[in-house]
Amino acid sequence: MLPMNSKKAYKNLTLVILIICLLACATGCYNNSYNKLYPAANTSTCDTANISYSKDIAPIIASNCFNPGNGCHDAAGSSTSLFNYETYAGILPNIQSGDLINDINWTPLRGKNDMPKNANKLQQCDINKITRWINEGYPDN
Repeated sequence: MLPMNSKKAYKNLTLVILIICLLACATGCYNNSYNKLYPAANTSTCDTANISYSKDIAPIIASNCFNPGNGCHDAAGSSTSLFNYETYAGILPNIQSGDLINDINWTPLRGKNDMPKNANKLQQCDINKITRWINEGYPDN
């Protein structure tokens, strides 16, 4: 048998080791963003420099707002939506009123619509491009 002081020392040592293990487990867990942990996996960027209507904006509008003959904002659908986005001139009224930017950002305004209708919100990069283009005076370039 161990002397009395040795038993007490053994219990204290066991308690210290247990506390150290618990602290190690508790501090060993952390939450970090995926991009910080795996930076090489995040290779996509959103280039909002040198935005042009024909190169950047028109394709976003075409793929999300109209499909010729089968969309809300094409020539056929404009009788319901009141806007034909197939042309620059057709989209201008909604840009100038601020409706386009509010609708694609899903801004909660009375009487406005979240666009694209019955679909997911646009990718943030597309919203950033449209916003930049509008803030630059929405040139027809």
